Amino acid sequence: MTDLFDLVDLLAERHALSHEEYRALVEGQTPELASYAAKKADALRREIYGTDVYVRGLIEIGNYCRNDCIYCGIRKSNANCDRYQLTREQILECCEEGWGLGFRTFVLQGGEGIVPIPEVCELVREIKSRYPDCAVTLSLGEYSRADYQAMFDAGADRYLLRHETADKAHYEKLHPASMSFDNRMHCLRDLKEIGYQVGCGFMVGSPYQTPDCLATDLKFIETFDPEMCGIGPFIPQKDTPFGDQTAGTADQTIYLLSLIRLIKPNVLLPATTALGTIDPLGREKGIQAGANVVMPNLSPVSERKKYALYDNKICTGDESAQCRSCLNLRMESIGYSIVTARGDIKK
Repeated sequence: MTDLFDLVDLLAERHALSHEEYRALVEGQTPELASYAAKKADALRREIYGTDVYVRGLIEIGNYCRNDCIYCGIRKSNANCDRYQLTREQILECCEEGWGLGFRTFVLQGGEGIVPIPEVCELVREIKSRYPDCAVTLSLGEYSRADYQAMFDAGADRYLLRHETADKAHYEKLHPASMSFDNRMHCLRDLKEIGYQVGCGFMVGSPYQTPDCLATDLKFIETFDPEMCGIGPFIPQKDTPFGDQTAGTADQTIYLLSLIRLIKPNVLLPATTALGTIDPLGREKGIQAGANVVMPNLSPVSERKKYALYDNKICTGDESAQCRSCLNLRMESIGYSIVTARGDIKK
């Protein structure tokens, strides 16, 4: 069989492998192989983005949700979740603060199906009117093509819809029967066809995940060709049926970030909050391994801990947008720099 280091070289050159080759890379992870992949990924990212790191101002607009995803702390049936919903005025105040801090992308994320689409459209139009130099990213879940079109027509630039797993059987073990893997994939195709910059992504180390599942995820990213890809370790939340499951690891997440960069050299690739939660230096390690986006939290301090998708989420300090100078220093300490820009994908 081909040496795994040669497979990394092949991926860096061709940006594509077979399912079996992806599985071999997942199964064959070692510290040495991960370090080699990280160096290749970092070099490829520098060719396109240099040492620039894009920041997104994350606004968690509410934690009510119509879905009951088994892994998620804001799932509909979690009676222990302290629910909240930001008002239009609160969201606009977050944007005003963020713009003053240098953010040129606002990410509106929330539980699914709570804010009526006409209100979402009105909010997007208002943000774009006030801050025409900014991009608006939505991460609000599954909707009809007509709803996605309405939000796009209102001015939304990007849409994040993590597929969570590209293996249908695995998807069905993580979600209730009321949710459909086929519909999730249909939504992603609709978003791409409408013209959004589209983000997908998956959990690393989720219950029932196998190397074959992860190989399927990597092949999906290769073929779907997203503009953005958000991955992070699975972290259990105590009030869910998966509350006693083992978390994913920072090491595997960082390794997979490198492989994703090699698959799609110009992808916008975040070092996520979940990675920073499971490892205090997780985001720095992610950037060094090929990531080029960080997403500090612009949400009101009083509400941040309520958006508890998983336990022990970092909510203050460097995760706070108000401490952007701290984040700048952390990135500069490893040779990268935060830039004030919309941070669109470079073709």
